[in-house]
Formats: sequence, structure tokens, C-alpha cells
Amino acid sequence: MSYEVKTEDVEYIRHAGAPLLARLYRPQGTGPFPIMVELHGGAWCRSERLADKLIHETLAKTGVIVAALDWRQPPVAPYPSSFQDIHYAIRWLKGRAAELGSRPDMVGSMGNSSGGHQAMLLAMRPFDARYAALPQPAGSTADATVRCVIMCAPVIDPLGRYRYAKDIQAKGKPYPLAVDELLPCHDAYWKTEAAMDEGAPARALEQGEKMQLPPVLYLQGTEDLAHPRPHLDRFVAAYRKAGGVVDLELFEGEGQGFIMRKPGSPASNRALDLIAEFTHKQIR
Repeated sequence: MSYEVKTEDVEYIRHAGAPLLARLYRPQGTGPFPIMVELHGGAWCRSERLADKLIHETLAKTGVIVAALDWRQPPVAPYPSSFQDIHYAIRWLKGRAAELGSRPDMVGSMGNSSGGHQAMLLAMRPFDARYAALPQPAGSTADATVRCVIMCAPVIDPLGRYRYAKDIQAKGKPYPLAVDELLPCHDAYWKTEAAMDEGAPARALEQGEKMQLPPVLYLQGTEDLAHPRPHLDRFVAAYRKAGGVVDLELFEGEGQGFIMRKPGSPASNRALDLIAEFTHKQIR
């Protein structure tokens, strides 16, 4: 079934007079519909809520409310400010779930690249006082837990990717990856290598940190140079060892961002189908 979708931009919070918006894609029907909070990529520093529009529109037509967020980014604010905004937005959406045609217990999160990292780490640490620093939204008593997480080629190991990019840079041009864009973003957002390491989900699991472990769908192309395969393997092993469930789907021969960069391709269509199937399976 394909739903007609109504789209609107809504301010969910304001910092020093600057509004942050969520673009809401709302299927028209009786519901209750799942809510998926979608987080764009851009190495924590670039892009905005409309970057993954293909995913938003396709998922919404299957009967999912998609909330695509903007949040504070460098140079305005480094880590963990974006986590605070996203944490607030999840609570804000839960407080408005009924009027949106959903329920507070029907919220998941997903993201692309650095957005996938943020979706995953926040889902694992919904009660972290640093991330929960903003006050409770009016009309909401909810926490920031989510039912599931979908990651599209996440920067799952920020420190690992930083050092990987540094190694590429040290070997000289021509670079196989846009390291001159990635490295300044890592520095601007994280500030230190210690922070990058502290923000690595696998490291936290390996050190025994007590975390939430919602079901995960992990999508990535086998030729993705921006998101090294060893980082994926480390996370999946650590998550499964801790008792979490990861559905891993690798797309043979596909590179970075293939879902949006190759719309209509078999791989892109397959990924979009998997995203919808997983959402409806996990959130009912």
C-alpha cells in the first residue's frame, strides 16, 4: 500500500534565537504509524535535513512518519551538542506522537554516515546525562529510547576513520578519498582524539559500558572507501557479543552513498525496501 504524504517543516527547539527545524513527512491515514527520526550525514559538520530526501519520501509512502532533523553543527557547537538536540527531538516527538498519528512507544532512529553514528550511539546511551542536558519539552514526559536503529554506512568508529584519513593524507595525492574535507570536520566536531575514541560505540561495548541494545539494520556497500570495513566488523562483533541483534546487509560493488547517488538502481531500490521492511517489523 502506498500512502499520500503531507510534508511540513516544524521548529522543535531554538538556541539563542536560532530555530532548529524538523521536516515531517506524514502519511495520510488512520495509523498509528511508526515514527522514524532520520539524521543526515556530512561528517558531523555539513549538510542539512533534506539531504536524504529519497529515503524520507520512500519510507513515508509505506506508512512511516519520518522526522528529518537539523541540529547544531560546528562552528556553532561541537560534540556533544548535536546529541543534545537529537535527544531533545526524540522526546519532543514522543510528546506529540498522538497528534501526529502515532504513539510514544513507536519511535525508531536512523542515519546516513555521521548521522548513522549519531543514531546508534544515542540509541545506546539514551540516559547519558551529557546527551540529556536540555530540559524536557513542554507536554512530554518521555525518555529518548528508541525501538530500533537503521544505519546506512555509518562512521561507526570516529577515531578509526580519523586515523585512516590521516594515513591516506600522509601517503600523498591523488587521494582516493576527500580527506581534506573529512579531517577538518573531525577536528571541528570532536576537538580531540580522546573524544573521538570515547564516542566510538564498539569501544564502549568492549570496555563493558552498560548500554541499551535495540535491534539494528546495518547497510553498506563493499566498495565504500569512506567507511572502512574493519570498523564495521569491530562494531558488529562487539554488539552481537553484548547480546544485541544486527541485521547486516552488504551491497557488492557499491560505493559511498549509493542509495541517494544511484536512485532507481537495483541496489538503491533493494536498500530502500530493506529499510521499510525492517521499520515495519520492529515498530508496530
